[in-house]
Amino acid sequence: MIRLEDVWKVYPHNVKALSGVTVEVTRGEFVYIVGPSGAGKSTFIRLMYREERPTKGAVFIGDTDVSTLPDKHIPLLRRKIGVVFQDFKLLQQLTVFENVAFALEVIEETPENIEKRVTEVLGLVKLEHKAKFLPSELSGGEQQRVAIARAVANKPEVLIADEPTGNLDPDTAWTIMDVLDNIHQLGTTVIMATHNKEIVNTRKRRVIAIADGRILRDEARGNYAYEY
Repeated sequence: MIRLEDVWKVYPHNVKALSGVTVEVTRGEFVYIVGPSGAGKSTFIRLMYREERPTKGAVFIGDTDVSTLPDKHIPLLRRKIGVVFQDFKLLQQLTVFENVAFALEVIEETPENIEKRVTEVLGLVKLEHKAKFLPSELSGGEQQRVAIARAVANKPEVLIADEPTGNLDPDTAWTIMDVLDNIHQLGTTVIMATHNKEIVNTRKRRVIAIADGRILRDEARGNYAYEY
């Protein structure tokens, strides 16, 4: 489903974020991306949904090389990819329902389908009772669950989560992991960048460890102890 082929990313002043990365993620996997701050995790993640272009190499989502994709086709690409951020990025003036619905309005879903799907995904993240609340009226964990609901509203093939538990207390972080696990069990490929070694070492999945812009280790489920 996702393939990086000899990917390099060099920022101005010769700052190398990624150096010759080649890796493949198959459909239906749940993969952790780990490594110290500055290792290249966020660049790795951003390349997948074309927030960044590689300096060299190719990034494939399915059969599409997104690194050469014309800008006008990026919105279509992002219909296949849901993204969850550490800082939620909710629209503060919209209710919970409206935040999730927005993801469907931009792809011109019918009002009937929007009503049905928003209700479904709010049920998935257990927030049906907060549909009319504003983000400012929610806890951090609730806001992240709304962000996840929005990210999966249009049934993306891939969910990319960039430090989704980074701003949350430990108990809330486990709640978010429960939600991500449920989404994965429904068939969505999940790629999660994280610093949380307890999560990585407890909920064992495939782990790709990045250091100094290179893949240090790529270990199957249960074979890796995260030590950063």
